[in-house]
Amino acid sequence: MMTEPSIHANLSPGAGMDRQVAKKPRPWWRSRAALIAVAVVLVAVAVWRSLPAAGSTDIASADVETGLVARAPFADYLPVRATVAPKVTTLVGVLSGGQVESLLVQDGAMVGAGQPLARLANPELRLEVLTREAQIAGQLGDVSGQDLGIERNRLDRASQIAQANYDLIKARRELGIRQQLHDKGFVSDAGVKSFAEEAAYQEKRLAQLQSGGATEARITALQESRLADTRNRLSGNLTAVRAGLDALVVRAPTGGRLTNFAIQPGQTLKPGDPAGQVDSEGAWKLEADVDEFYLGRVAVGQKATANDARLTVSKVLPAVKDGRFRVELTFDRAPDGLNRGQTMDVRVTLGSTAPALVVPVGGWVDAGGGSSVFVLDSDGAHARRRTIKIGRRNPEQVEILSGLEPGEHIVTSNTSAVKGDILNIR
Repeated sequence: MMTEPSIHANLSPGAGMDRQVAKKPRPWWRSRAALIAVAVVLVAVAVWRSLPAAGSTDIASADVETGLVARAPFADYLPVRATVAPKVTTLVGVLSGGQVESLLVQDGAMVGAGQPLARLANPELRLEVLTREAQIAGQLGDVSGQDLGIERNRLDRASQIAQANYDLIKARRELGIRQQLHDKGFVSDAGVKSFAEEAAYQEKRLAQLQSGGATEARITALQESRLADTRNRLSGNLTAVRAGLDALVVRAPTGGRLTNFAIQPGQTLKPGDPAGQVDSEGAWKLEADVDEFYLGRVAVGQKATANDARLTVSKVLPAVKDGRFRVELTFDRAPDGLNRGQTMDVRVTLGSTAPALVVPVGGWVDAGGGSSVFVLDSDGAHARRRTIKIGRRNPEQVEILSGLEPGEHIVTSNTSAVKGDILNIR
């Protein structure tokens, strides 16, 4: 009992109101070290997200063009820029060499078949032609002499037969008179016998001449045939020799418009040198160079249109030069007002229009040859390379055979500079 009062007595006034309170510890997430660690992690994540992934390439969104993969009608045609050219071009060649003596027409003139265009001078050829003419003329003279001899022999044989025939008639007449006198007793048998022998001789002589004439006629006919053949060959040679001089005249091989006729007086030409060309006037065709991608798809007989004109592919030249090959088209009915060298936009029909999975044409086709394309992710921030297979194409569309699905979007701009398989679109 005495203890409590003594305790309270020792306490100072107000001591019952003050108490020591224990200090609470600070949370770990408010510590300086934790805050620094969180900041470092956040910075690292931000840096990681800002760095491109391995094998990826950053590209500005303004430089990216995209297109939708969709199923739509595909028009199978090929547009080309074609040049108007003459349908038929015939070269003007030099048959015999010489120096240009004179020009008879001017370049660009309308000419007819065989019309002289220029005259050449060649003194050596002229002298050679004259010499050969003289030789052939002498040979033809020999042939004519042999013909004359054959005809003379024929006339001689005919004259001999006629004389023998006359002598036989005369001998028979004399024999007949002597036979009548013998029958009346005025002439002896010996007097008749000599006339009978004369008639028999003349008959035999006529038979021999006629038989020899038949044999001679057969031989003469053969000889005449050979002489006629010789005469024809010599005449042909003479014509050819004279044509050597005519070859000094350059002539138009066909009718049309003369072009590239650039030879000048005094110019020396050799046989076979080109002297120009003759183009068909009013008959035209179109020539176009086509990308080698279409080499297996363009064929003779395919139809085409140019403005309101209808054409047909008439020739495909498969030789590829600088990645292109040549195609020729002919008009079903040529329009008026065409000129050589004029260009026309032509649409060649390769097939019928039919539904297909298509994407827009763009630089992506040339970038990888159409074997791959970048496909956009759903967020549109990335595009990943995907292998595809393409089919036909026209100026607006490319047919997709495999690798894409309708509704997807692809990058249609040129991505040839991209080496990786991912595009980061910023």
